[in-house]
Amino acid sequence: MIRQSLRVATYNVHGCVGFDGRYDPERVGAVLRELEADIVGLQEVDNHRPQRQGMHQLELLRRASGLMAVPGLNISSKRGEYGNALLTRLPVADVRRLDLSVAGHEPRGAIDVDLVGPEGRLRVIVTHLGLRPSERRQQVAGILDALNPGPEPWPPTLLLGDINEWMPSGGVRVRALTGRFAADYRGRSFPAPCPVFFLDRIFAHPRPERARFTVHRSRLARWASDHLPVLGEFSWGEATIAG
Repeated sequence: MIRQSLRVATYNVHGCVGFDGRYDPERVGAVLRELEADIVGLQEVDNHRPQRQGMHQLELLRRASGLMAVPGLNISSKRGEYGNALLTRLPVADVRRLDLSVAGHEPRGAIDVDLVGPEGRLRVIVTHLGLRPSERRQQVAGILDALNPGPEPWPPTLLLGDINEWMPSGGVRVRALTGRFAADYRGRSFPAPCPVFFLDRIFAHPRPERARFTVHRSRLARWASDHLPVLGEFSWGEATIAG
């Protein structure tokens, strides 16, 4: 089981367009360095943008953070791709991509990744749910289907994402997730300069033995995107995990 403390974040980068309307991937990269995270789930990574320094946006953010990148970009065109990504300091063992698209709405998905933690396997899912409640209901059901236990015990698992639920309780859709995860960490993260809503969340199972959760409110972060990053520091003990 994982014992070493891990710093984990989720961050909707808004295509690296800040709250001031300025496109500045270098500024978002600087926020990623401030986080000093081992794992970062990203939403709204935009490789449609013209390359800077000969690199697409995800590569720029990977270089800036010093982490490995796992793309999960779920909208493709001739100009590039757009969607989710995972940055990680941990070795990647396996990658699965979930299609959470609902007919008539923007394509959505999730990255489902197995990482090699300091003392065991860690599963991380990164997603960005849709704008309409009916859409999110189907997407949460898709995530829960992917989490159905197999023959082996469920490893420590994190769900990182912009859940697009505006209030702390989050209604029946978030309650479906909190019924499956032992812990739900949230804070006011949107809009970035004066956050009111609880859009960005970290779910964990089993409940970490030690946990510290914060919304990252640096001066740079308040303008780099329309969302603030949220950051957790977690460690698990040796308790057996039931499926």
